[in-house]
Amino acid sequence: MPEELASMKAQVYKDERPADYFTRFHERTRTRPPDPMYEIVRLIISPLVWLLWRGRSIAAENVPATGPVILAPNHFSFLDHFFLAAFLRRKVQFMAKSQLFKRPLQFVYSHGGVFPVRRGHRDEEAFITARAVLDRGGVVAMYCEGGRSRTGRVSDEAKPGIGRLALETGAPIVPVAIFGTQRARNWKRFQFPKVTVQYSEPLRFEAVENATREQQQAVADEVLAAIKEVYGGLERHGRRGILQRVRAQRRAERGGRAATA
Repeated sequence: MPEELASMKAQVYKDERPADYFTRFHERTRTRPPDPMYEIVRLIISPLVWLLWRGRSIAAENVPATGPVILAPNHFSFLDHFFLAAFLRRKVQFMAKSQLFKRPLQFVYSHGGVFPVRRGHRDEEAFITARAVLDRGGVVAMYCEGGRSRTGRVSDEAKPGIGRLALETGAPIVPVAIFGTQRARNWKRFQFPKVTVQYSEPLRFEAVENATREQQQAVADEVLAAIKEVYGGLERHGRRGILQRVRAQRRAERGGRAATA
């Protein structure tokens, strides 16, 4: 019998606050990188990720060390932000639903580099901010499923927004599978399952001026397919099995390079 998942609050699909409320958060993100608040949160949360959830990463080196990058993880839990970023040296700036921006935590989010997307509206400001981060060589995380999965399964449908951002900027996308966080939200029941974060090889798309919605959707679908492929491997083989496969592949690659040297 499958393990029961903790209930989630009802989704609020429209933020009724005026767009002007979020202007200051966008301006901060566009004009400066995250301040020391990012490292403070990392210092607090990362030990919990490693100890309570026994979080481990696979192939974090697939995230380019410099230059603009879009991270595209699946999304089960509000904790996904922390699992995604805990294993990376680079600072990750998240596009997050606007409902999170309420006192007192909006100060933490804004100073930590998070920026809002206004739920229930066509929010051009969120894309302008994301492009500003990428233009200065930063890292943007965007969930291509849109919101959190409420079923404990990766969604079958991608939202076109991540395809739009990739085609507007030409930035590479790293699909990321976060395995285990559908049960991480059971923490109030003192359940702390192992969580594994696997970073796939980057996908690269040529920049397209005025890309159609169909082009945007095609890119988003390809990204989601890559996420599901990596996630499926973790589901079938587990963390240990995937690590063994990755290590064997690296040994084979090193052997091949030595043979041709």
